[in-house]
Amino acid sequence: MAHKGKPLWRKSSLCGNENECVEVAVGEGRVLARDSKKPKRAPLCFTTPAWTEFLLALTQGELDGL
Repeated sequence: MAHKGKPLWRKSSLCGNENECVEVAVGEGRVLARDSKKPKRAPLCFTTPAWTEFLLALTQGELDGL
């Protein structure tokens, strides 16, 4: 998750060169998420199980239309 004390941020390859993506840093039982347009803003922090549940809901379409 960290590189020299800083989170290792990643974004989907589907974002290409766009700056309107969600970036995540994963490790040590938690997932950090931030808006790539505002990287200085404090990230959201999720437990690994909560993030996994969120991704499952996305892939199953449970959040469509929100």
